[in-house]
Amino acid sequence: MSGSTVLIVDDEHTLARSARAFLADHGYEAEVAGTGEQALELLKTVQPDVVFADVRLPGMSGLDLLKRIREFDPLIPVIMLTAYGSIEGAVAAVKLGAFDYIKKPVDLEELKLLADRARENRLLKQELSYYRRRATADVGFGASLGESPAIRAVLERARQIAALDETPPVLLTGETGTGKGLLARAIHASGPRAAKPFIEVNCTALPASLMEAELFGYERGAFTDAKESKTGLVEAAEGGFLFLDEIGDVDLSVQGKLLRAIEERAVRRVGSVRERKIDVRIIAATNRDLDRAVRQERFRKDLYFRLAVIVLELPPLRARGEDVLLLTDHYVRLFNAKYGKVVRELSAAARDLLRSYPWPGNVRELSHVIERAVLWSRGPTLEVEHLSLTSPTDAGPGEPRESAAVAAPAAAAPRLPPQGVDLGQWEKSVIEQAMREAGGNQTKAARRLGISRDTLRYRLRKFGLQP
Repeated sequence: MSGSTVLIVDDEHTLARSARAFLADHGYEAEVAGTGEQALELLKTVQPDVVFADVRLPGMSGLDLLKRIREFDPLIPVIMLTAYGSIEGAVAAVKLGAFDYIKKPVDLEELKLLADRARENRLLKQELSYYRRRATADVGFGASLGESPAIRAVLERARQIAALDETPPVLLTGETGTGKGLLARAIHASGPRAAKPFIEVNCTALPASLMEAELFGYERGAFTDAKESKTGLVEAAEGGFLFLDEIGDVDLSVQGKLLRAIEERAVRRVGSVRERKIDVRIIAATNRDLDRAVRQERFRKDLYFRLAVIVLELPPLRARGEDVLLLTDHYVRLFNAKYGKVVRELSAAARDLLRSYPWPGNVRELSHVIERAVLWSRGPTLEVEHLSLTSPTDAGPGEPRESAAVAAPAAAAPRLPPQGVDLGQWEKSVIEQAMREAGGNQTKAARRLGISRDTLRYRLRKFGLQP
């Protein structure tokens, strides 16, 4: 307990001296002030971990002192000392931010226990503040790399949104792996609410039966296993941001309740009759076509329009040109540091492959490819074979998996489409033929075409051949 300081503010000198002696015996350094004015002077030099203050003080009242201490440092816990007849004042102090109160005559053991609790609470708040600052520093817009016009336009709009305190709902759209989660965190970390919570909800991971209870919380006894009340994720985001990832997967039965919470800024826990007001900013993300989902009545139209006040569409990596190399260099540095490697460059052939590969998994796939390449590297240069852009074949145990770049030269020379035939239609017909001959097995069809399974999946989606 060495180094922990308590400031006791009370004009009853006998009590103050007894409390100081008792706390000193238990490892605290204690200082005493007889008035609020003296306490404020001591604050400048003592920097206490805990303050005990009488509600009734000569001159400045205990409540006024509490307000001044919270202005000086809101993390200092203040515990009010109160006589039997002034409980109302102590309760008012708690409402103003006091940590707790203790009744006179004071039990010194209780005083020490409260000091311990208040000190631990202060340390936890300081630790939380540190980690929040460190987390927001790592996920600002500086982490969103890219120089292509497509991504720069998105980032510019996102910066404008982040600067707002009253942020309207934001809907992030784009393919899987384009960085929607990273952009959501950047908006939070770069705005005035950066020190407030950022609560991420993976809507795909929560079954419909649990979604309502997880989002809105529940009261004790609301259902069989509800042995105690639980705060929902919406309430947990109070003052900050709620990020609804994969919002397109939310069950229709929950969508109406979510719409009501957003519009009325209030939630009602499962099993409760009382509404709780919330101050939460909403960011949602999806890789689904919500317009189509609305037409198919799988997503509520009113919720869609409420979420889509601002829509930011993140471009796929294949549409970002040289950004793939910029991101590659970033990931090489990152994974060099993580794994203690010394990769300094990529060969010209490797860079050409990175440019030409369609990246169906987008930035997420690129990060995994570079992490694997750096991890298994043995020198300063990454070659084509290190990238392991493989076709996930049905090869048996111990059989090698060829990279797309290595396997391609061994494949038969491609036939050109007949004169006058559209190249896209020709490619579609070839893929259809490969799928028929493979009996619908994507792995076999990809192997026959000499491309990776991910590339085949991308082209199946591109031509509308995949449901």
